[in-house]
Amino acid sequence: MASLWSLLENDVFNPQKQRLLETVCVWKTGKKKKMSILCIVVAAFRPTQPFLVKVKVDRGEQYKIACRWPLAELKMVDGKSLHQASLEFDLQFDKVYKWTAHSFDEKKIFIRCLWKLSHRFLASSVTFVNIPSCMAEGRQRPQKEGKDTAETESQEELSAYQEMTPREAADVLKLMEEHEPLVNNSVAFAEQLSNDLQVLDEANLRAIISSENQVTQLMGFIDEALAEVARVEETLQIYDELLGSVKQQMDHIHRENSLLHRILSNKTKLMDEILFLTTHLDLSREHCDALGEADLSSPSSMKACIAAAEALSACMSIQIHPGYRKLQSVAEKLIMFETLKQNFESSFIGHITSIFELQGNAQVPILPIDKLSAPGHGHHHQELVPYAPLMAWLRSTNPVLFCDLPKVYAQNLGRLYDREIRAFFEQARTSLLGRRKGSLQESLEKPMGSRQRWSFPGSREGQEDTLEKGNVVKILEQVLRELQPLCTAEQQFIEKFFQLSQESAELEVTEMNPTSQGGESTASPEDTPCTKPQSQLEEPTTQLLSEIFSCLEPELRGFLDVCNKVHPFGCLQVLVTLNDSIFEMWGSSSALPSSFLNTVLGNVLLLAKSSFNKYIGTLCKEIEEAKMPSRMKGGILPSISRFEEFVNFSEEVFRTAQRRGELDKAHLRLASSVFSSVNSLSSANLKVNTDMVMMENFHHIHCFLCQKKILCLEGKKREAKQRYSEHMEKYVIRYLGQPLEKLNHFFEGVKARLAQGVKEEEVSFQLAYSKQELRKVIEKYPGKEVKRALETLYRKIHKYLSPEENLLPVVWHAIEQELVRQYQEFEDLIRRCYAGSGIAMDFTMDDLLSYFNVITLSNV
Repeated sequence: MASLWSLLENDVFNPQKQRLLETVCVWKTGKKKKMSILCIVVAAFRPTQPFLVKVKVDRGEQYKIACRWPLAELKMVDGKSLHQASLEFDLQFDKVYKWTAHSFDEKKIFIRCLWKLSHRFLASSVTFVNIPSCMAEGRQRPQKEGKDTAETESQEELSAYQEMTPREAADVLKLMEEHEPLVNNSVAFAEQLSNDLQVLDEANLRAIISSENQVTQLMGFIDEALAEVARVEETLQIYDELLGSVKQQMDHIHRENSLLHRILSNKTKLMDEILFLTTHLDLSREHCDALGEADLSSPSSMKACIAAAEALSACMSIQIHPGYRKLQSVAEKLIMFETLKQNFESSFIGHITSIFELQGNAQVPILPIDKLSAPGHGHHHQELVPYAPLMAWLRSTNPVLFCDLPKVYAQNLGRLYDREIRAFFEQARTSLLGRRKGSLQESLEKPMGSRQRWSFPGSREGQEDTLEKGNVVKILEQVLRELQPLCTAEQQFIEKFFQLSQESAELEVTEMNPTSQGGESTASPEDTPCTKPQSQLEEPTTQLLSEIFSCLEPELRGFLDVCNKVHPFGCLQVLVTLNDSIFEMWGSSSALPSSFLNTVLGNVLLLAKSSFNKYIGTLCKEIEEAKMPSRMKGGILPSISRFEEFVNFSEEVFRTAQRRGELDKAHLRLASSVFSSVNSLSSANLKVNTDMVMMENFHHIHCFLCQKKILCLEGKKREAKQRYSEHMEKYVIRYLGQPLEKLNHFFEGVKARLAQGVKEEEVSFQLAYSKQELRKVIEKYPGKEVKRALETLYRKIHKYLSPEENLLPVVWHAIEQELVRQYQEFEDLIRRCYAGSGIAMDFTMDDLLSYFNVITLSNV
């Protein structure tokens, strides 16, 4: 296993181009033993810089560097004890780090390495405290884990080795070339080098002795230079004494000049402040008179008041030093400004409030009889628009007083809107019910059941319903068209006049009309939430509009109730009209995204959906619980006629609608109820065959759904076809027993014996199925009797099948195929079980086919 030293070198320091000098295993003093390794390393490149590195061992036995300090930042090394073998020591960098070594020898060798590096690279700038002399000056430890003495000495020598210069290397090579013959003899070569060295030493001594005179001459020159320097210093001293008085005078002049500059600066600042106060705190006499009189009766005086209010706000908004307020003139100006502001605020609030009251008490204009239209408030808004700048001024200067004005406006204008909206909806109800016979009260009090008459498109009642339908849709659309500009104009006015925030309106648009990533809108009126977030309900615009139009939603709900009662399908017309109106409003550029009317229409749309669902539920219950007439012999059930009438009417109404989700759900519910009503015939006491009636009705439903091609009813269409086929098969099989009833019973018994295991040749020996019994049964069905029975069956089917469905050829063809199949089955059983008896039926296959052909042709 590799040693710790080798692992640290190979895994941690060699990849970073660093050389490891010393290590010690430690943990933090006074804490749980969590072992770390302190390492002293130097960079492998010059200049050499030593570092102290803290290495940790993770769970995977991997060594990672946790901390790193340059030894140049080391300030003190504390050995903790001078005379005892303590394991603790401190290292002070930016703060003191307390460590406990794993062994005293490791601590001693580590501190000795720090001492050597401090004297070699740091100029002994590190303070060593409580360090024994033997620890600091002793030799390095003889061995380390995986590291012997030879390696230590070689590292010290390598650290002290200095590389030869290129010139020294060239001289050595030249010397070796001159004495190349002697290089091979090392002793002779060494003696030659020694002799050359002695010659050089003698030459050096002679050179030194010969240069003694030159040295003496140089020393004389140095003495003369020193004397000259002394003379220069004396001269400089004299000059400095002469300039001393001049320096004092210059310092005095500088102080005087700085004082003059300070005085000038103070005068300039004082003049600027005086000009600032006199300029910005000056309100002209015209503005003071305009604010004091507060005359808002004419446009010219109103403009003067607006200009004066803006000038007053500019004066009062100036930021002045708190100390200036103690000046008498400034204090008087501020008191005057506050007095003017309060007096003008009171006058303006009283004036605008009186305008609100006059508008709220205005008379409702007479609405035209021949045209449904809502009165406009444009003239009221135009009367208030000139006061918008003063409203903005009041909001900025006194928000508390401003908050009450929107409430006063809503209370007064709300009374006017209540009277106008009630008159508008009264006119709409009169227009809606004017074509109907009787008075308005009689129309509303008339029972719902008496007005819900079911009729077919060609009847007179159907034409009357068509007129009513057009009237409901037309008048409801006109009502919504008149309400939109009324609400939008009022919302735009109060948002502009009262400076209401638009943030909540933008949020409402994002939530009500989100867009998918493909750019297509996924919201719809059907997705309108039942309740809105509390933040939207409390926004100022919504609160004001709710108070102004407090009667709008109740009146609209009442009008929709009238629309529902006017026509049996009035709830369907209301739902489609509201859906289309909201879609049109969303797509209109003139409508506000957060229009108050959107909220109202969303609420009444939920009510319309609820009314529509209740109506569909009632209609489904009536269809399921409908009792069959006691004398009904067949034909199409009344519930199916109701379903067809509803589908025809709804498809016509929804022909141009943008969404039909509610209609598809209603179609499925009604179709399920119709199927349930038809299925209940199985237990009804009918005078005709139940399968025949169910076959006709399911066939009628299938044909109707094929004609309409309604996507959501494709499943019901397939189910109707399946049920029609099933009941036709039952109907055909049940009536086939009449022409050949006994033959059918006889051969059913023969098939039962064969199924029980009786052999074919032994069937004729059964007493009940002997040849004599077979002859007796065959004798009862001669050809004439069979033909007569088929004619009777044809007349019966023709009597009870409805001519509208045209199912007689289909049923008669099915009976023919079934009877041919049974005839072939009878002949096969006779051939197999009564072989050689010579027994055969009185009529052949060709005779049977001719009977059907003759009956069919005779009844064409």
